[in-house]
Amino acid sequence: MQFENFIDHTLLKPTATEEDIRLLCAEALNYKFYAVCIKGCYLSLAKELLRGTKVKLVAVVGFPLGAMSTRAKVQEAEDYMEQGADELDMVLNIGWLKSGKFSVVEDEITQVKKVLGSDVLKVILETCYLTEEEKRMACTLAVNAKADFVKTSTGFGPGGATLEDVVLMKSVIKNKIKIKASGGIKDAATAKRYIDLGVSRIGTSSGVAIVTDQ
Repeated sequence: MQFENFIDHTLLKPTATEEDIRLLCAEALNYKFYAVCIKGCYLSLAKELLRGTKVKLVAVVGFPLGAMSTRAKVQEAEDYMEQGADELDMVLNIGWLKSGKFSVVEDEITQVKKVLGSDVLKVILETCYLTEEEKRMACTLAVNAKADFVKTSTGFGPGGATLEDVVLMKSVIKNKIKIKASGGIKDAATAKRYIDLGVSRIGTSSGVAIVTDQ
């Protein structure tokens, strides 16, 4: 299986240095990963390192809590797209969802998606904090807002991706949008299970271990 075609090679830890980002991009180029996923402060560096290659550049928005204002998320999205991001992974406002403010959550996703146009927006649900019904609602809102993916996790919550959550998400979105699984996927056997379920992208900091099966 060509795992590299599914992997967003990810480095989001708060202690990540410029040298770490250089290594991340070098690994992405060496192993032909689909994308790198990084924080916005390193976009210009990564853009230069990946210039002229096929590796996509993904930045996170509203990360990791999703709790800033909609205006702040929109402006962050605008900034990152202007800096050359190819895709954005945006954290859904979990508190608003749990408060039943569904139209507000949907509107926020819609506004960010408008910034991207035809470029890819992934909505991070942070499933470890949600009930089954909230997961279903979050998927429905993402579909309604014309997002391109729903994503399981930030990797910063108490739980990451689960096979059960992917099955549930798939049952809601059907084939309208795609799924990115992230959080705790560290080896080839686990990655294969998610891909076999229909996941289109895997967010992991263990991309090298997965493709080398070590």
